[in-house]
Amino acid sequence: MNSLDWVVLIGYFGVMVGIGLWSHKRVDNVSDFFTAGGKMPWWLSGISHHMSGYSAVMFTGYAAIAYQYGITSYVTWSFPIAIGIAIGANLFAPRLNRVRSKLRVASPLEYLKNRYNLPTQQALAWSGVLLKIVDVGAKWAAIATLLSIFTGVSLNQGILITGAVTAVYCTVGGLWADALTELGQFIIQFVAGISMLIAVLHELDGFSTFWTVWDDLPDSHHQPTVGPYTLVFLLAYLFIKTFEYNGGMWNQAQRYMATDSAHSAKRSARLSAILWFVWPLVLFFPMWVAPLIIKTDKPADSYAEMAEHLLPHGLLGLVIVGFFSHTMAMCSSDANAIAAVVTRDIMPAVFKSVREWSSRTGLLAARYTTLLFLALSMAIATQVNSDFFGDIITVVIKWVAGLMGPIAIPLMLGMLATFRKSGPTAALVSWAMGLIAFYLVNYPINDAIDGGVNLEYQISVPLAVSLVLFIVVGYIKPEDTPERDAILASLNSDDDGPGSASAALPVPEQGDADDRKSVAGATD
Repeated sequence: MNSLDWVVLIGYFGVMVGIGLWSHKRVDNVSDFFTAGGKMPWWLSGISHHMSGYSAVMFTGYAAIAYQYGITSYVTWSFPIAIGIAIGANLFAPRLNRVRSKLRVASPLEYLKNRYNLPTQQALAWSGVLLKIVDVGAKWAAIATLLSIFTGVSLNQGILITGAVTAVYCTVGGLWADALTELGQFIIQFVAGISMLIAVLHELDGFSTFWTVWDDLPDSHHQPTVGPYTLVFLLAYLFIKTFEYNGGMWNQAQRYMATDSAHSAKRSARLSAILWFVWPLVLFFPMWVAPLIIKTDKPADSYAEMAEHLLPHGLLGLVIVGFFSHTMAMCSSDANAIAAVVTRDIMPAVFKSVREWSSRTGLLAARYTTLLFLALSMAIATQVNSDFFGDIITVVIKWVAGLMGPIAIPLMLGMLATFRKSGPTAALVSWAMGLIAFYLVNYPINDAIDGGVNLEYQISVPLAVSLVLFIVVGYIKPEDTPERDAILASLNSDDDGPGSASAALPVPEQGDADDRKSVAGATD
């Protein structure tokens, strides 16, 4: 990097902070901070949903997969995510919007106290928060690795720089700041991605490279499933990502909750699905042909090394900004979602006084919680390459994909009337046994088998166990009640017109006193 690249990078950080400060004016209460007050346009929600779904891990961990195996990086990653979001556009997106508009909650988990019970809500909340600290830590480590390659700063310095900038804009501006910065980040990434694609085409055979390059690449590069990324892995990943990217990853649920209606949430999901189908192809193509341009024994560094080799200064800085944009988008949105769960779900259950907080106090708590989460995840990032956690891609694929299912199943299926008989017993059993299954498959059983358990089973068995038990236990011990049926009837209703948000439903005990007064007034 030279001075021009630094100007681009520092200018980007400045714009992100500026957007956060501008968004501060739009945040008056906890609802604004966590769900944008239900006023976010569907197109902004869709772009934000897309951008908050991936990070610099794509340019490190998945760049390594693309360098080694080719198109399977798309077929077994972004393609199943796109399919899963498309499925969820009708199945989950509108219901998540109704969770906010009809139940008047600000956290994706806040409705679980009435849908199941308090222990179920707390089990999912605590385990999910701990998992996301590790997940976001891996994201910080990924972007710090790239920053180290380009600038020579240490891993810990890179984590501190990116975390500090993210903390400023997402803490003061809430979900509005997240979404608006993600819009700007999408535009930057679009320019950077197209620039990188053009540079690669120019280096090879021009536009004809799209169809002539495959004969020069290893045969494995144009096989849809190869190596550890098998057809079983693809199907398992599709299964997992359908839950994860439709709300099991709480920050994604917030994007649907933030729109003004269930119909807008559907449109948001469809836009995100289209972007997941198309945009990763632009980003991945340079990674697929990288072996023809550079030779490296560190595939995870291949994209960064190729950018340094091909791009002029200025554009190189823009590509580096693109790396930051994805990571900061995901980490800031995760921080907002975790703060929502901690302040709306965990703290009211632990401290009775929290339930009487004023709107101002609740908003301050939300901001302090966001800072605390970012600090903890940055601390974890410094250890993400240790022997305990393994490398970055292991954390992201194995830990997050494997543990997401047990946490997401009760949350997501709990909104569907089909599973009305599955109550707190089914939810807690499926959650607990899914976590135990993850431990057994990834550690004792994995160590006992020569060569270990295949990756697709390490990540899919926990979700499969949770799914089966959620259904079976609900059938054996049905726990449907009139109160729970009323919640499900509301979430599954097509009545999304004006006034539908004021349906008479149980009012959550969590949240600040001002919010409860406003709900009471709406239901009179």
